Amino acid sequence: MFDLAQIPLFALADRKLAWIDRRQQVLSQDIANADTPGWRAHDVKPFAALLQSPPLTLAATEGESLPPADAGSAVAPAETLPTEVSADGNGVVLDAALLRVADTDMTHTLTTELLRSYMGMFRTAIGR
Repeated sequence: MFDLAQIPLFALADRKLAWIDRRQQVLSQDIANADTPGWRAHDVKPFAALLQSPPLTLAATEGESLPPADAGSAVAPAETLPTEVSADGNGVVLDAALLRVADTDMTHTLTTELLRSYMGMFRTAIGR
């Protein structure tokens, strides 16, 4: 069986979907903690920045160590966003967080529709 992840386009889409998943997790934590005193808003690095940064490489120091995970599929860590802070120290601006969620949802829809389109072209090319 052929592994679609070996095709660069599908590998890139897989990384993008992993980034979208991580961003949704981070944004949902912000929204859930919008009333938590001292909570700071977070977001992940933009996907373009993730692609431009050199991949991290890990070295196995022991012969019996597990091989390192593919660093190219790693998702950027969360960053604290500079925002206005309420009197209780909470830095989540709910409107801004909801806009980032909507943007992430549109990005997910676009990515999955592109994948669906390319899969249709592959099926056509192989005669199915």
